[in-house]
Amino acid sequence: MGPPVQEMSDARQAIVAAAAAGATRGSSPEYDAAQSAIARAETHLQAQEFARARLAALQAKHHAAAALANAQHAENAAPAPH
Repeated sequence: MGPPVQEMSDARQAIVAAAAAGATRGSSPEYDAAQSAIARAETHLQAQEFARARLAALQAKHHAAAALANAQHAENAAPAPH
């Protein structure tokens, strides 16, 4: 099995989308978890541990999707300016 190129790309895109929606380090535990998971994936990728890299990338994508949903929910729940 080769390197998880698509999974890494998907995870990075999900993290960017979460950040664009307002998720930030320290304010979103899911965003922090996504950042940690993508860092682990990069480490495994460099060590050519492709199965572990794939798993960490999938975890990063999952956490980033949750961070995105939380950020969108928070934005929708915020009171409208007068």
